[in-house]
Amino acid sequence: MLLYVTLGTNDLYRARHFYDAVLPVLGYRRQRHSEEEIGYAADGDTRCRFWVVTPFNRRRATNGNGSMVAFEAETRSAVDAFHAAALAAGAVDEGEPGLRSYHAHFYAAYVRDLDGNKLCAVCEKAEEPPFI
Repeated sequence: MLLYVTLGTNDLYRARHFYDAVLPVLGYRRQRHSEEEIGYAADGDTRCRFWVVTPFNRRRATNGNGSMVAFEAETRSAVDAFHAAALAAGAVDEGEPGLRSYHAHFYAAYVRDLDGNKLCAVCEKAEEPPFI
């Protein structure tokens, strides 16, 4: 349904370091970069689906109230790693990893990036039973 998502930044260099530290734990890597934008793709994807850009109109980037980007995580431990990596890179906590009421297996964590954009990592798979 979606081709790609963009978020604005006021400091592309700082944003690049943040996202380069956070997104690989979910299997996303920086594939493109220029002075105006950086693009990330899932491992094996040939197209960048997530972009961080300086606004085209050259005005200050602002975060949208009610806007959020949710990244798919393969495991609950990847959600935990996303949250930890984001906080270590300077993000603000918006919700620790855990199950949410959306459905029985909706395990998510929420943060705000360095520009105030809200991000989420979600695993919708049932937790695997421990080995006995």
